[in-house]
Amino acid sequence: MDAVILCSGDFPRKEYPLYLLRNADVLVCCDSRYNVQRLERMGLVPDVIVGDMDSTPDTVEKKYADRLVHIPEQDDNDLAKAFIVLRGRWPEATDIHILGAGGGSEAHTVGNLGWLMEWERAGLSAAGVHVEMVSDYTTAFAISDSSELHIGCGRKVSFFTTDPTLNIKSKGLQWPLDNVVFDAWWKATLNRASQDVVSLVFDHPAPVLVVLD
Repeated sequence: MDAVILCSGDFPRKEYPLYLLRNADVLVCCDSRYNVQRLERMGLVPDVIVGDMDSTPDTVEKKYADRLVHIPEQDDNDLAKAFIVLRGRWPEATDIHILGAGGGSEAHTVGNLGWLMEWERAGLSAAGVHVEMVSDYTTAFAISDSSELHIGCGRKVSFFTTDPTLNIKSKGLQWPLDNVVFDAWWKATLNRASQDVVSLVFDHPAPVLVVLD
């Protein structure tokens, strides 16, 4: 089952994220002043609207009262709340695409990307659940062990991790990761695939954020 979580950042304009939006089996919308109206113009209706409801207009709350999931606590952002609701109500969703997670606030974007590593640390990919964050510019996902990434020769790719002890040996990158010490975020950014398949060998499991341009 394919699911989409629509956040309140930049609404997608390019065809791939719009394709994901139109073809989702389940559509979870984060609390937002504008997203529901944008979905309606596309002929789409969210299955649920999740958040603290601080930015959802009264007209939307009344119209979709049976679909609101009000979570007032402030420890987690609306993306994290929407993810919990999605996993609780639709555990059969194995492909989860997060749209609108960037734009406007860089801090918000970085925080949302960080959730990908948290969910990877929780073992979702090992359980067969693939989560990716898609924008008009990038696709981001997390891995935590040796992997083969089918990303296409010539594509830009960046790697981030919060584990400075991690060593990764790579094949298929223009600049190998073998001697990279991940003690600063810029260390493995803006690399490029030199082959269609990039092979990564981890010396121990650790969440790594992969961002494809």
